[in-house]
This record gives sequence, structure tokens and C-alpha cells, in this order.
Amino acid sequence: SCDEASCIFCSDTFLSVFNSNSFFLVIPGEHLRICPQEYTCCTSEMEDKLSQQSKLEFENLVEETSHFVRTTFVSRHKKFDEFFRELLENAERSLNDMFVRTYGMLYMQNSEVFQDLFTELKRYYTGGNVNLEEMLNDFWARLLERMFQLINPQYHFTEDYLECVSKYTDQLKPFGDVPRKLKVQVTRAFIAARTFVQGLTVGREVANRVSKVSPTPGCIRALMKMLYCPYCRGLPTVKPCNNYCLNVMKGCLANQADLDTEWNLFIDAMLLVAERLEGPFNIESVMDPIDVKISEAIMNMQENSMQVSAKVFQGCGQPKPAPALRSSLSMADVFNLFSLSSLNQVTDIKEKLKLSKKFWSTLPYTICKDERVTAGPSVEEDCWNGHTKARYLPEIMNDGLTNQINNPEVDVDITRPDTFIRQQIMALRVMTNKLKNAYNGNDVNFQDTSDETSGSGSGSGCTDDICPTEFDFITTEAPPVDSDRREVEASATQPGWSLQTLLIVFISLVLQRQWR
Repeated sequence: SCDEASCIFCSDTFLSVFNSNSFFLVIPGEHLRICPQEYTCCTSEMEDKLSQQSKLEFENLVEETSHFVRTTFVSRHKKFDEFFRELLENAERSLNDMFVRTYGMLYMQNSEVFQDLFTELKRYYTGGNVNLEEMLNDFWARLLERMFQLINPQYHFTEDYLECVSKYTDQLKPFGDVPRKLKVQVTRAFIAARTFVQGLTVGREVANRVSKVSPTPGCIRALMKMLYCPYCRGLPTVKPCNNYCLNVMKGCLANQADLDTEWNLFIDAMLLVAERLEGPFNIESVMDPIDVKISEAIMNMQENSMQVSAKVFQGCGQPKPAPALRSSLSMADVFNLFSLSSLNQVTDIKEKLKLSKKFWSTLPYTICKDERVTAGPSVEEDCWNGHTKARYLPEIMNDGLTNQINNPEVDVDITRPDTFIRQQIMALRVMTNKLKNAYNGNDVNFQDTSDETSGSGSGSGCTDDICPTEFDFITTEAPPVDSDRREVEASATQPGWSLQTLLIVFISLVLQRQWR
């Protein structure tokens, strides 16, 4: 029971809250709205102020407890982004240095072709509206135009003629098999890397937003009753029972717990893409030797120059002679092969991500383990149960909003899910589907700073022997299609199609699939 001595003992705590020199005496508790209405040390004003103090302490507890998961995404996003950008910068610098040494003035006169390649790769990575396949096809077409002029300096080529030359890129394969292989490698690696860093961004934003809790009035009452009613009852050394704390926290964090299912699926998808980045989609193994691969393609072009020129002249016509001869192309085999380091950044991120699984459903347990909050799981008798110092008898509620219908400590309206939390769940669901697409090597859409979506139809970037296992899932958005297919499918929704027209469309789609 509350007596004058215990109230005086509580004075230090009350003074820190109220910043007052008042002396606290035992008074009847009929005025109390939250704490037991027995003899008490608290006035109505004190109860109100202690309720606000409980709210602040709870908000701080959640933010402090979630510090690890928030900093995991913030720091790992920063490190991976810095690593990736540095990798691109180093690859561009390495190519420039190698080509200046190898091809000299010929390269410098045509360096914008290679600079544009890296500019577009960077823009894709940052979410720009870039179709990887089209961009790479354009790079090789432009390179063919420049190379064709260099190996045939005795002729003058008009813009129309060079455009005709570029149309022979796929048919003649002047660069050998390098463009196809590089397209596969670059596409799948950049899709995975861009989606992975976007996943880190989404995880960071969700964790930051959800960690800023706004407790309901019912939650605040339960917090006050758990944290400060012992003081009002003259029991300042008695901490809340562990199970009592769990029911309060499960009621206050019911909506956060509902985030857990989608959060875990999101983490699993992040881990799968991370495995791709460590293995077949390793961006380091693509970008480090890109200068060597492009140089190999140029060598192939030089070796096949006579056959390529003859076929182009046959298809595009004989060009006019140039007024003056230019120097012919001379190249040296100066391949600069080097060893590749492992993607340590991804391995580190994987370990941190694994630790963040089930974070939201275990948040009440983590808070209630804090010795500053409860008496601990081992103390069952000498703890505050919401009324007095004794064992806490009610059962522990399950996780999530719907399971709080009979929560004995917090009044929870299970018919009104938190809209803000539902928005975060949807953000995770969308990101998870994009990660699963990237795991299978499929391009995904992101909004860039100009509200444009990235180019679709970059393809899987996989061959049957490289990506044999696909991630089965139900997507919530339409898969990317290329422009000509998009037109066909859009027009297919129009009424008035004849059976013959539908049959033609069906046959054309089947043929497309066979040619793939």
C-alpha cells in the first residue's frame, strides 16, 4: 500500500519529470483516470504529465531499438553506392588509358563513342530512362560506323551510307561474338546492381518511417499504467512484469508487427539478388575487363575488315573515293588482364540483412528484454502487473493487429489498420517483385528524377546454362515489353478484330518466341 515514506522516496523521480520543488504526500486516488484509484502519490495533473512522459519514453525506446536495422540500410546503401560508382569510374579510366596507349590519336578522335557508353551506364544505374539492350546495340552500331571509315580511308561516306552500314551489325557480326556476350553480362549485372541498391533505398526509407511511432490514446494509457503507476502507488523500485510488458508492446506495435511478413519476403529477395551479384551477375567481373573485351572486338573487326567491307559494298553500294587518303588503322595486342577481387561489399551486406529478418515481430520482445524497462523474464512474482506487485496472469497475445482483439492492456481497434503502415507494406511488396524480376535477369521499371520510367525490354540477360533456376512468384505489375510488342498488345484490346487478324497476331507471337 502507498504511504508517506514511499511517496517521499518517489520524489526524486517526480522532480526530474516536473522540474518542481513540490513535496509529494499520500492522498486518496478517486481522481485518477489511469492508475488504480487507491491511496496515491499522484495528482490528476501529475498523471497527465506522466502520460506524456511515457509517450516520449516509448517513442525513444522504439527509435533506439530500431537503430541497428536503420543504420544497416543507411550505411550499406552508402558503401555499395560508392563502391559501384567507383567501379564504373575505374573501368572508364582503365579503358581510356589502355586505348590511348594502344590506338593513340585514332581513339582520341572517336573517344566520345566510349564516353557516351559509360555515361548511359551511369544513368541507367541511377534510375534513368535507359534501355540497356538498345543502348548497347547503338554503341556497337556507332563503333562499326567509325571503324568502317578507318579501315576504308580511301572512300568518302555520307551519313546515309553510314546508317546503311550500321544495319549490317547483327548480320555480319564484324566484332565477333563479343557484343552478344557483353550484352548478356552487362544487362544482367546492371539490372541486379541497380535493383539491389534500390532495394537498400526502400529498406532504409521503410525502416526510418516505421521507427517513428505515433502511439494511440489507448497505447499511451497502457504505457502510463505500466511505467509510472508503480511510482504513483509508492513502488518506485518495482519494475513491470515481462509478460505484462509484452502485451502492452504488442498492443502498441500491432500495426508494425503486420509489416513483418512482407519485410521478411523483401529481405529474402534481397539476399537472393545478393547471391547473384556474388556469382553469375558479378558486376566486378563484367566491368574490370571491359576495356579488354572491347579491344578484342576491335581486333575481330580488323581481322574481318576485308570480308565486312565487301559485303557492305555489295549491300549499300560502292562509295565515292575520298579526296585524300587518311592513315589506315594500326592496332597492337596489348591486353591487360588482371585478377578480380571478390565482391566483399555484397557479402558484408548479406550478413547484416540476415540479422534484420523478423525485426518488426520481435520488436516487443527486444524492448521488454531491456533491464531499464522490465524486471526480466526470470522475475515473475516481485514485479508490477498493472495493479500491484504480483504475478501477471493474463496470457500473452499473438503478433499482429487482428490478434489484439482481446488484448487485456491496450484498447486496439482491429477494424482500422494504420494507413501509413499499409503504404509501407505495399512499398515492400512492389520492391520485392522487382527484386525477384532482377534475380531472374529481367529488367524492372524505376522512376527517375524526371518522373520517367526506365526503358523496358532489356531482356533476361541469361542463357539456359547460366540462369537455369528461376524464382517463381506472382507479380503485381505487367512485365516489360519492347515497343513493337507493346503496340500489338495495346491494339489487341480494341474491339472489332476479325478471326483472321487474331490468327495472324497469334502466329507472329509464336514465331517471335521460337526465334528467341
